[in-house]
Amino acid sequence: MKNTNWRLIYAHTVLIIGVIFMSFPVWVAFSTSTHDDVTILRNGLQFWPGTHFFETYWEVLFVEGGVMKSVLGTTMLKNSLILGIGFAVGKVIISMLAAYAIVYFRFRLAAPLFWIIFMTLLLPLEVRIIPSYEVMAGLNLLDTHTGLIVPLIASATGTFFFRQFFRSVPEELLEAARLDGATPWRFFVDILIPLSKTMIAAILIIMFVVGWNQYLWPLIMTTKEENYTLVIGIKQIYQVLAEGGELPQYQKAFALTILATLPPVLVVLVFQNWFVKGLVESEK
Repeated sequence: MKNTNWRLIYAHTVLIIGVIFMSFPVWVAFSTSTHDDVTILRNGLQFWPGTHFFETYWEVLFVEGGVMKSVLGTTMLKNSLILGIGFAVGKVIISMLAAYAIVYFRFRLAAPLFWIIFMTLLLPLEVRIIPSYEVMAGLNLLDTHTGLIVPLIASATGTFFFRQFFRSVPEELLEAARLDGATPWRFFVDILIPLSKTMIAAILIIMFVVGWNQYLWPLIMTTKEENYTLVIGIKQIYQVLAEGGELPQYQKAFALTILATLPPVLVVLVFQNWFVKGLVESEK
């Protein structure tokens, strides 16, 4: 009993230290964002919150020219949400359909095609960014949400997870569906999708965070400020705030950083139970 208590104390101590270590930079960024530009320029980063919280965040979100020259923080937030949600939903749909075809349509090249898909993990976006850009330019999809999302939605990782999940579904369910006269599409919609809801939730969360944090592809695809995402805005803001001989308003850059951090954190916190169940449990 004593050994168990000491193990729990040790485990919780390590977790608390890890939380403090990971959250400390975020806290410093938040505290600094609540001070004025003079204080930050004079004293550097701040550990304790200041008195300019509402003023700074209101200007960042709703005042034109408060962050960039012609785009609001809310606009960049909207663009990031569209990219993150479209990225996640697209990957889940494509991955489920690909895994369904590989597992249940037992054609001769199913296994080789799966391994070809899986090998694309060795070809990240940076490797194929030039041809992807040329295709989007040829389709006149530059500076559009479609152009941002479509080239990214194929997912070898999602296909792998759904393939493994579908292979664990009992064959009896497929046979029962056939006896009831269910078409392949009906079997997919009425049986596989409900069984896969926790797996879908887990993949959606992972892919939303990945899509939200995309930097290189949006940087190349967007040339207009109204199409910037928050991640791009953070990079661009330092160039804008220092122009005109004024004091660099780093509190606004830190405020934008905090705003870019909140949605992925909230998604993980709200859906953490589904996330864990999707990775470690099955509902078959």
